[in-house]
Amino acid sequence: MKTFFMPRGATLRLALMCWMMALFAAFSPAQAATEGAAEQVARQQSQPLNNAPLWRDVRSGQAHFTTARGPEAGVLIQAEGNTWRQWRNGPITQYGGWVLIVVPALILLFWLVKGTMKLHAQPTGRKMRRFAPYERFIHWGTAITFLALAVTGLAILFGKHVLAPIFGVEFLAWLLTVGKLVHNYVGPLFGVFVILMIISFVRDNVWEACDAIWIKRGGGLMGGDHVPSGRFNFGEKTWFWFGVTFLGLTVAISGLVMDFPNFGWTRADMQLANIVHGVGAIILLALSLGHIYMGTLGVEGAYQSMKTGYVDETWAKEHHEHWYHDIKAGKSGHPQDSVTGART
Repeated sequence: MKTFFMPRGATLRLALMCWMMALFAAFSPAQAATEGAAEQVARQQSQPLNNAPLWRDVRSGQAHFTTARGPEAGVLIQAEGNTWRQWRNGPITQYGGWVLIVVPALILLFWLVKGTMKLHAQPTGRKMRRFAPYERFIHWGTAITFLALAVTGLAILFGKHVLAPIFGVEFLAWLLTVGKLVHNYVGPLFGVFVILMIISFVRDNVWEACDAIWIKRGGGLMGGDHVPSGRFNFGEKTWFWFGVTFLGLTVAISGLVMDFPNFGWTRADMQLANIVHGVGAIILLALSLGHIYMGTLGVEGAYQSMKTGYVDETWAKEHHEHWYHDIKAGKSGHPQDSVTGART
C-alpha cells in the first residue's frame, strides 16, 4: 500500500485556495452589490438615464442597502408611505373636515328649533349629590386633556388648509412645533384619565330595563318629556361605552404607538396607528360635541351637576327618576347623596 505525500508548496497553495473560497463566500453580498453597481455603470453607457432597475430594488422594501440594525433599517424607501399620505390628506382630511362642520351645524339647528329642555316643576331648593369630588376631578381631568388634544390635533390635521392661508406658514410652523409637544405629552395623561373614568363609572352604566323605554321614546328629546332612568340614561351609557371606553382607548393606544416609536414598530405599524388615531379622534370629537351640548345648553341644570356636584331635587326626579327613588330609599351606597337643604 502506497502513501500519498503532497509537496509542501502544494499544501500551502491548497490552504490559500480554501481560505480565498471562504472569504469569497463570506463577502458574496458585498460582491453582489459591487456587481450590481458595475451593471448600473454599464447600463448608463448603453441606456443613459435608465435607473429603473435600481429604483425597483430600492422600492422593493428589501433591507439590503445598509448594515444598520433595527426594523426596516436597511429599507431606503417604503412605498406604502405614499398610500398612507394619500389616505391622510385625502378621505380622512376631507370627510373628517365635513363631519366636524356638519355635526356642530346640526346641533345648533336643533337648539334653535327645540331650545333648552326646561324643568316642568319648580325647583325645591333641596339638593342631592350627583357626583362625588373624585368623580368630578376625573371628569374634568378627562375633559381638559381631551380639549387640549382636540385643539392641537385639529391644528396638525387642518392647519395647512385653514391657518396657513390666513396667518402664514411661519406662524403655522411655530404653532405646530408647540402643538406637537403638547399633543405628545398630554396624550398619555388623557389615557390615564380615560382608564380612571371607566373604573369610576362602569358600575352605573350597565343595562337596565328602563333603558328599553328610553330607546322606545327616543330619550324624550322630540316630545320634550322626561323618560325615567337610573343614574345614567341609555344615551349617557352609549356615550360611556362607545365614546369614552371604545373610542377613548382606541385613540389613547394608537397615540402611544406613535409617541414611542422605538418599541419595534415598523413604518407600516406607525402609519396604521396614525390612520386609526385620526379616524377615531374625529368620530370621538364629533360625538363629544353632542355630549357637551347636552351638558350645557341642551338640558337646564345639567352643567351645575358637574360644576358643583349637586342637583336640585326636582331635576333629579324629572331626569333620573329611578336614581332619585334609590337615593330617597338609601340605596345609593353614598350617605352624602341623600337629600339635603339648600346648597350654594
